[in-house]
Amino acid sequence: MTHTFHIPVLGLAFSIDSAIKVARYGISTVMSIVDDELIERIRAYYCKLNKLAFHPIHKQEEDYRASRITAYLDLVKTLVEQQMETLKQQPFTADSDLTKYFQLLPESHPARPIYHAMEIETNTSIKRQLQELLVGYVKPGEIDVNIMSKVDKLNFKNDVALDQKYSDASAALRGFVNSTLHSAVILSAGMNPHLYAYLAELPAFFPKTDGTFDKKVVLKVSDFRSSLIQAKYLAKRGVWVSEFRVESGLNCGGHAFATDGFLLGPILEEFKEKKENLKIELFTIYQDYWASQGVRLTDLPPIKYTVQGGVGTAMEHQFLLDYYEFDAVGWGSPFLMVPEATTVDNETLKALEEAEKTDFYCSGASPLGVPFNNFRPSSAEKLRLERIKKGRPGSPCKKEYLVANREFGEKPLCTASRAYQHQKIQELQGQALTAEEYSKSFDTITEKTCLCEGLAAPAYLKYGIQRNKEQTAVSICPGPNLIWFKRQYSLKQMVDHIYGRGSILMHSDRPFVLINELDLYIDHIQKYVEDNKEILNDKKIKYITKFKAQLQLGIDYYHKLQNKLFHIPKSTLEAIPLQLELAMIRLSNVHI
Repeated sequence: MTHTFHIPVLGLAFSIDSAIKVARYGISTVMSIVDDELIERIRAYYCKLNKLAFHPIHKQEEDYRASRITAYLDLVKTLVEQQMETLKQQPFTADSDLTKYFQLLPESHPARPIYHAMEIETNTSIKRQLQELLVGYVKPGEIDVNIMSKVDKLNFKNDVALDQKYSDASAALRGFVNSTLHSAVILSAGMNPHLYAYLAELPAFFPKTDGTFDKKVVLKVSDFRSSLIQAKYLAKRGVWVSEFRVESGLNCGGHAFATDGFLLGPILEEFKEKKENLKIELFTIYQDYWASQGVRLTDLPPIKYTVQGGVGTAMEHQFLLDYYEFDAVGWGSPFLMVPEATTVDNETLKALEEAEKTDFYCSGASPLGVPFNNFRPSSAEKLRLERIKKGRPGSPCKKEYLVANREFGEKPLCTASRAYQHQKIQELQGQALTAEEYSKSFDTITEKTCLCEGLAAPAYLKYGIQRNKEQTAVSICPGPNLIWFKRQYSLKQMVDHIYGRGSILMHSDRPFVLINELDLYIDHIQKYVEDNKEILNDKKIKYITKFKAQLQLGIDYYHKLQNKLFHIPKSTLEAIPLQLELAMIRLSNVHI
């Protein structure tokens, strides 16, 4: 990689065109390809912006979802290639993208000392030679895509169910495969056997004669065990996992997965200890599959290991790379404050700048039934409350990506929809509940919010492409780490912050990233116990007991890790013993 960081997927709209904005600087990005409606409109916008012909792909067309995704990905690739050609032809002037490319590089990059030498060289001939040498180092960042495996609605035509390959996730995967991109699909939110089996049928993921791949597979994971299970499942079908992208369970944006109390530090330690054995075990399975197909493989393909979730300083960034021997670190939520890199509407950006710590919270807003990092001042949250006040909770369900609930009939509904919430509240009214019980259940039902519309809206507002009378209330799902980034930044400011060439944090008392996550986990189990105290059963008691035991092991691990925290500021380091002691007290007060 050109850089030691990447920008992970950010909702639907927030990183939908990040590659067009920053890939020319060697920065790798990930876009969601869940929403083909958003993708089609963004394609139309960029075709118009670049004076290119736009041929709409209508919903009546065969396999329209895959076709829309393919068309947009091909456009992104074309635009980035054009940007790279232009960049390479530019002079090394102060305001050129070519100069910016090298200014952004980490000090560890082999081109960096050449660039410094070129800057001070006075001999014209030598300077020109160094510049020609530098241009040879220029390459774009990866243009990767994300598919949430579980967002996989079965689709119908004239009330007849279509084949499984036309499901939402499968069609999105096919859209990526049919594109001209040579990059990776990041599969997240757990394992989907139908999708994984379909993936194994697609030749784009097969090894070429030189052992490389046209399309790669990356797993976003939250622990070692699930990584091994998913990777072995794919290896048995001849698919190689090229990267494990380890994400903090709670200290991240978007959906939050609490991993039964397994903390990031111990998880990364397990990867560090077992990753070589993991590679060998997977390669043996992978070899056996291809041998059964008459293909002999001798060269073990590489596997990258990256981590993301809650990282906020250059020292944390470097510690994760050095101590855990990982290849790169994902920086997500902080880039929401960088308009050069992401797509956030002006109203939401202003709200993020003015936010307080309590504005960032883990909610039950997602129709998927998974905890979801939410933002109280968002316009989508305001709209949700207004609808409740007017006696019409829930949202019109237009895109139907998250329809899954069959409580009220064979046709699935989204739990954020007005249709579902109306029936659920009627059902609630027929129960003999106390006022307190009714209020709690009502809030649980109406907390769900429309993510399909809300997470796409920022792009419609930013680029002025909303339709007449279209609802454009914005949902945004930043991680709690964003509270430390309080204003808008330039791309250079953020990258310099990541590499320690300058700091943009507003407070010096920010706890170490692993301590931040520990506190979030204790908050989570405290809330879980409180929410379930009236309805505890053996299963829930077992979950709480196991969760607390894992947190205790994590605290013990962090006590030992203190002596290995190199490059961490003294004030941060000195605060850790007390922070761990307070965490232990809080945990001991979590009673069943």
